[in-house]
Amino acid sequence: MNCPSVKRYLYIMKSIYLNKNISRRVESGHPWIFANEVNTGKALDAAAKPGEIVEVLSYDKKFIGKGYINPQSQIIIRLLTRDKQEAIDEHFFLNHIKKAWDYRQKIGYTSNCRLVFGEADDLPQLIIDKFNDFFVIQTLALGIDIWKPAIVKALQSLFSPKGIYERNDVPVRELEGMQQQKGFLSAPFDTNIIISENGLRFHVDIANGQKTGFFLDQQDNRRAIQHIVKDADVLGAFCYTGAFEVHAAHYGARSVLGLDISSNAIEMCNKNALLNGVEDRCRFECVNAFDVLKKWTKEERQWDVVMLDPPSFTKSRTNIDKAVAGYKEINLRGIKLVRPGGFLVSSSCTSLVQPELFLDIIQVAAKDAKCRIREVTFQAQSPDHPIIPGQENTRYLKFLIVQVY
Repeated sequence: MNCPSVKRYLYIMKSIYLNKNISRRVESGHPWIFANEVNTGKALDAAAKPGEIVEVLSYDKKFIGKGYINPQSQIIIRLLTRDKQEAIDEHFFLNHIKKAWDYRQKIGYTSNCRLVFGEADDLPQLIIDKFNDFFVIQTLALGIDIWKPAIVKALQSLFSPKGIYERNDVPVRELEGMQQQKGFLSAPFDTNIIISENGLRFHVDIANGQKTGFFLDQQDNRRAIQHIVKDADVLGAFCYTGAFEVHAAHYGARSVLGLDISSNAIEMCNKNALLNGVEDRCRFECVNAFDVLKKWTKEERQWDVVMLDPPSFTKSRTNIDKAVAGYKEINLRGIKLVRPGGFLVSSSCTSLVQPELFLDIIQVAAKDAKCRIREVTFQAQSPDHPIIPGQENTRYLKFLIVQVY
């Protein structure tokens, strides 16, 4: 696939106008422009093809930025730059990926990190995870997918990687009119690799694991359980690769039980426990955690530490009430399973459930469980997934430890 030429954009770039009576959100820095914010009387020039770079102007013709357009998407334009003179070409992507890498190096994330976090790195809907010398890419919108060859070229130039793989087997691409797909963007390589985190080692299945193969966003939070799990009986629900559970055993837990509905996940958990020499204190069961936690609550079983890391409960605002109810129910069960004086470790990766709401949910769950709680720590994702003020989708992970008494 050939990347669109710079010359084409310099001379025939289309201008898209925003409506007059809209919020100042876009002008204040947000990169998303929704379809109802565009002046359809002026804007949707038939020559502006899906995925093409367009110039965005206010209703009174003031320059706002340049971005890619897709009339099929509810988010019709995603801005790439606010600089009128900046060309969108191969050098643009090389420069922005280099800036993203410079930032990660300065904050100490080098071996394994989220190299590019979409809008937070001014590259909307582009995800790049770095696992040692291997890279996993997701291009989740048509406009960024078109530039995939330039992105691969930039990675090759900056890193000389051992391998690049795309994990575009995600439903969100279909909303952009694209197919789901995955495969090599470099010469083929063994997609089962081993990474290091916090002094421990973990298997990563790049080709078949969830998302890009491993949840790097919790790497700092996994260290946060270090003191509360010592000499404790620990229960971990929705354990996926067992990273929290293996950390717990490594930090001195007396026993660790991990639950996940996926047999492949349980197999990976056992491999990771064995890899780190903690298989004697870790046990994993392939069960539906929602059902089992409900059953064990009725049986009044308890642990010193209960860790909950469920998948996202909703991607849509229309289902936010159901998501809130779901988080309340799962945390209610978790709190009831904690011995008095023990700890609940609870996570939420639903960006629509903002931090204040999540804390309110835990407080209501504790009240219903007739328990008191006190906060030990409340954190977000690791800073290689940077948070941009005013862009709530970048502040998505909530990680909370409370003592239950």
